[in-house]
Amino acid sequence: MAGTQTMVIGPIPSGFSPRSSSCDLGLCSGPTSRRPAASPSRTGLCSSFVGGWGDRRRPAVRSKKRRERNRFIVDEIAGQYEESFEDIHGQLINFFTYKAVRTVLHQLYEMNPPKYIWFYNFVSNNQVKDGARFLRSLGKEHQELAERVMVTRLHLYGKWIKKCDHAMMYQRISDENLKLMRERLMETVIWPSEDPNAENLDS
Repeated sequence: MAGTQTMVIGPIPSGFSPRSSSCDLGLCSGPTSRRPAASPSRTGLCSSFVGGWGDRRRPAVRSKKRRERNRFIVDEIAGQYEESFEDIHGQLINFFTYKAVRTVLHQLYEMNPPKYIWFYNFVSNNQVKDGARFLRSLGKEHQELAERVMVTRLHLYGKWIKKCDHAMMYQRISDENLKLMRERLMETVIWPSEDPNAENLDS
């Protein structure tokens, strides 16, 4: 009939996406048949709000995919410890220095009270957190005591090496882990007597 408006439904384009507009799907209605939309290059429009959005969007998507491909997952906890244990070695040396200081203090307390008092005051003013730094400071003040502490800590380490059972230490760590997890599990369990809704259910 003359003057009747028609709506032409075209085929779905191959590049269809959920964000496609109605005109991209061929659902533009009008008094005449569907005409292909003019691109910004044809119309001569150079505004940043007209056209070119898809062209600017694609590089961002590609760069995002490229970044995701470069990602990797480290499955070790607290870093890659299979490479070095130097931090643990340092802590062991510091601990045996601390043990040696306590041993020397105990010996001086019984055999040389005046030197014990001096060494006790020195230890009070200089903490044994860093064994090397502590011994450097002690050597400047009292070289004999510094050498005595160094010999004592080496002797204590030699005794520990002979008595240390690595399999037993591994088992102790494993047992302590299980104990701590069991304690935490017991803390999170709600027993029937502690459940505030238990009385309501019984009634």
